[in-house]
Amino acid sequence: MNYSETTTDTMPDIQQAEHVLHEVFGFEEFRSLQKDIIQNVLQKKDTLAIMPTGGGKSLCYQIPALLFDGLTIVVSPLISLMKDQVDQLTAYGVSASYLNSSLSPQNYEATLDLIRRNKLDLLYLAPETLLKGSILNLLSGLNVDCVAIDEAHCISEWGHDFRPEYRQLSEVTNKFENAVSLGLTATATPRVQTDIAKSLGLADANTFVASFNRKNLYLDVVTKSSPLQQTINFLRRHEGDSGIIYCFSRKQVDQLTQDLNANGFNALPYHAGLGEGERVKNQDAFIRDEVDIIVATIAFGMGIDKPDVRFVVHHDMPKNIESYYQQIGRAGRDGLQSDCLFLFSYGDASKIRYFIDQKTGDEQRVAEEHLQKLMDYVEAHQCRRIKLLGYFGEHYNEQNCGMCDFCTGDTPERENITVPVQKFLSTMARTEQRFGYNHILNILLGSRRKEVLKFNHDKLSTYGIGKEFSRPEWKQVYRELMKQDIIVREFEHKSLKLTPKAIKILKGDKKVLGVIDEPVQKTRTKSSKSDIESLDFNRDLFALLREKRMNLARKQGIPPFIIFGDTTLIEMAYYYPQSKDSLLKIHGVGRAKAKKYGEKFLEVINSFCKKNNLEERSKSGTNQKTRAVKKTLSKDSRPFEVGQMFQKGKTVSEIASEIGVKEGTVVGYLSKFVKAGHSVPSDNILEASGLSDEEMSKVHKAFDEHGHELLRPVFDALKEEVSYDELRVIQLYMRVKG
Repeated sequence: MNYSETTTDTMPDIQQAEHVLHEVFGFEEFRSLQKDIIQNVLQKKDTLAIMPTGGGKSLCYQIPALLFDGLTIVVSPLISLMKDQVDQLTAYGVSASYLNSSLSPQNYEATLDLIRRNKLDLLYLAPETLLKGSILNLLSGLNVDCVAIDEAHCISEWGHDFRPEYRQLSEVTNKFENAVSLGLTATATPRVQTDIAKSLGLADANTFVASFNRKNLYLDVVTKSSPLQQTINFLRRHEGDSGIIYCFSRKQVDQLTQDLNANGFNALPYHAGLGEGERVKNQDAFIRDEVDIIVATIAFGMGIDKPDVRFVVHHDMPKNIESYYQQIGRAGRDGLQSDCLFLFSYGDASKIRYFIDQKTGDEQRVAEEHLQKLMDYVEAHQCRRIKLLGYFGEHYNEQNCGMCDFCTGDTPERENITVPVQKFLSTMARTEQRFGYNHILNILLGSRRKEVLKFNHDKLSTYGIGKEFSRPEWKQVYRELMKQDIIVREFEHKSLKLTPKAIKILKGDKKVLGVIDEPVQKTRTKSSKSDIESLDFNRDLFALLREKRMNLARKQGIPPFIIFGDTTLIEMAYYYPQSKDSLLKIHGVGRAKAKKYGEKFLEVINSFCKKNNLEERSKSGTNQKTRAVKKTLSKDSRPFEVGQMFQKGKTVSEIASEIGVKEGTVVGYLSKFVKAGHSVPSDNILEASGLSDEEMSKVHKAFDEHGHELLRPVFDALKEEVSYDELRVIQLYMRVKG
């Protein structure tokens, strides 16, 4: 339906766009920048839109398509995604189709017929399809009002996913003289943005850059120690959730899939080594909620638009920070909280460096630059979002994101480890930097292994001087040395080499702060479910609505989320709409969906409410109630539990012992409890501090000078002599005292 036909002959305006937003898509208000971008497109001004995954890019061309008289062409490299996008639009009552190599000859011809008869509002095309002479000739004879180029970063050789065929698109778009051009991407550094505009002929376009911050994603980086067990422990907190696990190689994908299924999980593999039929089958099973977990190489996900992915695990290191950002972006597209776990090891980094070394020239330089940015993110002793968003040119100035391991206090305390570091480096020097870390550890621990005896390394002065630490603790020392660029590892020979930093440390000119404690499995109970659980909705009704959705989806052969997303079902289970008019006020319920599915869901709601004596809750024209409820702290959450324990007089130490976490983690939970509006006794907080009165005074002074929210300026001002855990205690105390 073309909504502009019902008004005047003038150019469609933003009021009509808002009408379409509500009536067709069932949304009450535009997200960040959507309104400005759509208004720009409606005025036929070329536009470049940089918006994060899940930020609502699609509506920026879908809504104008329903207001323009002519056709809107959408160019996308994601062939596997096109069918789902068209199915979703069809469910909303929108006339859309696609052309790509996956169609049968009959369906391909049927779509061409729809195009010739001007029956479509939107047409999705792969770039290679659009570049065909026959297709180009057909479309050139039509009234094309908009050409939207999705995944526009593919046009830039500076991007992480360069595709040469995208370079030809500017010549094609010039053939549609009356069409506005819209470039869209979720991942583009300032350099890539400039390249996109130049390559697409959008030099004079208005550029809109939304925040790259995905506030609903919890970012967690954990040192990889026992990766299978770490993954299993994580998945236990996500039973029944949909998620993606990324591995480096096909072999690792197959092995991890097998291990997870053996441990009772429901997982399928996805990689290029599988036949196309099996890949499609496994992907469809995941999209349709027939399997919970996909274990995949980086080949998976570009064609996925599943909004309810609740977690993404990087079992192995991605090749660069853009790939990482794009892959975690597949989680939580519905806006509900989702978890992103990164299992990091320097061995993985060495593998990637080895492959980078096989490249040459600019390609090698760009790859090295991208990898280093990812290393900066992993190694940062500050909020994860500062480095991640900084890569895209965005300055993150929130005081505490509350959604990463650093800001929630899950990062371990750093201490002075200069002496064990000197022992490690001295052993390297005495063995002429020819050996790997296992051999160095064997010497430090006084091992009688034959390799040690063969080289007479039992005669070294450092032989056996490291017995105060266990092998896992020495492994942590090694990780700190790698992390801080004090030593480097040759991938080919696996030998360790000293850097200039190491020489200064050996001379006593530089001290080293780090973590020696064995990495512990985090017990953070916050999971993707906490956002849902924090809503005061009826979980029994929610389960019935999900069951109804699944049954309808199976009958129609479509993914469940195409019918209604989880956010829509949550609102139904909160407001109990019992009429079609009430249903239309629910987020995500447009008129077409209300007509097609409304009665079926109203039957479930009415029956449940009658049985349980529940009345409909009034919902206004805005979503303020739902948003307010989302911000409350779940009474089942760990911060709430810890806060109540502290209010009853238990000390930080006692709570840490009782729930099996470090004291620093308890302080982090208390901070969240206080930020949620609860009060705690201030006198007991300082019992968790080991600082002297003099040290305490210095810390207070540093906080007064640098502010009470950001820890890094205070940490630096104190010359790194006071740990972050101690600073968090004082920060909490000052926050409570006001």
